[in-house]
Amino acid sequence: MTDTTTVAIVGAGVIGLAVAWRAAAAGYQVTVFDPRPVRGGASWVAGGMLAPVTEAWPGEEDVLELGEQSLRRWPSFAADLAAEGMDPGLSTAGTVVAAFDSADAGQLDILAGYLHRLGRQASPVSGRQLRKTEPGLAGAVRSGLLVPGDLAVDNRALLRALHAAARRRGARFVAERVRGLDHRTVRTETAEHRFRAVVLAAGAWSARLHPELAGLLRPLKGEILRLRARRTTLPPPSGTIRALVEGRPIYLVPRAGGELVLGATQYEAGFDETVTASGVRELLEGAERVFPSVAEYELTEAKAGLRAGSADNLPYLGVLGDGVFAATGHHRNGLLLAPVTADAALAWLAGAPTPPGVSRAHPGRMRSEERV
Repeated sequence: MTDTTTVAIVGAGVIGLAVAWRAAAAGYQVTVFDPRPVRGGASWVAGGMLAPVTEAWPGEEDVLELGEQSLRRWPSFAADLAAEGMDPGLSTAGTVVAAFDSADAGQLDILAGYLHRLGRQASPVSGRQLRKTEPGLAGAVRSGLLVPGDLAVDNRALLRALHAAARRRGARFVAERVRGLDHRTVRTETAEHRFRAVVLAAGAWSARLHPELAGLLRPLKGEILRLRARRTTLPPPSGTIRALVEGRPIYLVPRAGGELVLGATQYEAGFDETVTASGVRELLEGAERVFPSVAEYELTEAKAGLRAGSADNLPYLGVLGDGVFAATGHHRNGLLLAPVTADAALAWLAGAPTPPGVSRAHPGRMRSEERV
């Protein structure tokens, strides 16, 4: 089957759906390929933090810049989705970062100093001050940071909203697995489809679909738990809590209705998506040491997802050799980077300049470094 006027998007996680919605709204004829749209990828398992500042680390300035570019787009992105009739649940409550012991506090001091040198807002506070902001924090918490500029979003509400908005704008969804891409031809299990343009947004599976990404992406497994406060327990925190517990990162993100998302383990396990007993134990033990009330919460879900990691934590945003636009490798920041990635893809489709910071995320950067 040949169609040289439409746009194909491979992958229906948050990146693919964001591009599909924006492209369909801009008047393109959009077809999205994914055997498990919305619920099948890492976006469904995400915590929903939109936090470039608290994700920052020395040496990753390009990651921070791109994240902040996208964060500035998030309020209008969410407002546009709400105007379509679907609220993605954007929260402006900010982030509390907690250090459990003295070694963890030392790591936060490094982060605070780095952010201060860059002129970013992150206020160091004592454990006592931190507990005034979030009374449910454990007395053993040593110190922390207050980061008021971070946002959060209900990832599942967002995915449902993007899916519905894309369909409302005319996007077509094909629940088939893509076997490969070749010069704007999408090969599925049953047919070949020719398009004017193709956007590859298949996350950790992208490297299997295009030879130029082979060896540049790796799946990183992350497990999350969902819990719900009971009548006899303290409610979830008012905003996002990120913590270091004896060097291990953990986050607690509140949801409506007394729910709490707890994550996230991270390790390399290939494409294995099973939840392990050790992962569940690690998350619960860490969370209980930071926010003791979770021990009495109802455990409602345990899931694992596969993030797509790059060597330098920047995604791959740009044109591959045969005219396919790569929109993949977002690691922990898929939800955060959805607006700027969608804007970059639309700029490419229109032949316009991409947003600031996007050029440094071009897929060819890794190959160029290998040649030096």
